[in-house]
Amino acid sequence: MSAEELADFLGVPLNTVYIWNHRRQGPQAHKVGRYLRYRWPEVESWLQAQAVNRAT
Repeated sequence: MSAEELADFLGVPLNTVYIWNHRRQGPQAHKVGRYLRYRWPEVESWLQAQAVNRAT
């Protein structure tokens, strides 16, 4: 998916996706030409890693 699609999917501003990529904080991005692309399995894995553990 594109950076725009990822931002829409996550409900965050597009600039946030670019900042995450620059800081290597978000899901792993792949450069295709001059564009960033994301794979669904990697996005889902990253989302799972962000889950908040509410069991205390």
